[in-house]
Amino acid sequence: MLFCVTDIETTGGRLTLNGMTEIASVLTDGTEIIDTFQTLLKPDESIPAFITNLTGIHNEMVENAPTFEEIADKWIEFSKDAVFVAHNVGFDYGHISQQLASINVEYKPKRLCTVRLSRKIAKGLNSYSLGNLCSSLKIPITNRHRAMGDAMATAHLLHYLIANDGNGVIETHLKKQQKTFALPPYLEEKEYENLPMKTGVYYLLN
Repeated sequence: MLFCVTDIETTGGRLTLNGMTEIASVLTDGTEIIDTFQTLLKPDESIPAFITNLTGIHNEMVENAPTFEEIADKWIEFSKDAVFVAHNVGFDYGHISQQLASINVEYKPKRLCTVRLSRKIAKGLNSYSLGNLCSSLKIPITNRHRAMGDAMATAHLLHYLIANDGNGVIETHLKKQQKTFALPPYLEEKEYENLPMKTGVYYLLN
């Protein structure tokens, strides 16, 4: 089984309003890194100063970078037949699948969230943010808040989770319906099923 561990940097946290500034993917078989993919991306809007302060990516860096549409075919070929993995998978998958949908490409791979998996396999930690997880589990992480740095750290985290998954948590996640993997950590599937399937603004309490 192949896993495409992916991290993106964006101009902000809003899925429908903010674009990607960088994408990095690490292809692994669960124990060893096989290949990598990385590129800066030119978004439709300018990069806010607070994002530049966080990631180090500024407007001049992406001025001559390709758009996601221009590299989409190459990335799809790179990730073909692999399980899509990310730390908080809903964010990264949401941006990528939306961008692909805008060019009439349907992308619905099996997905794994290393946040959700870590809560079940590495129980009892104070924090499950990527930085704190790597610190707790002695996983090296460099170039924080850049796509390849975070993607590589997430790939090594996935290796740790696979090696320490004594109860078949990952296999169980893969067997479930794909929509489960995009749910936030504390949102149960039965609650998701009861949500009205109409466009609108929803307040999720507790």
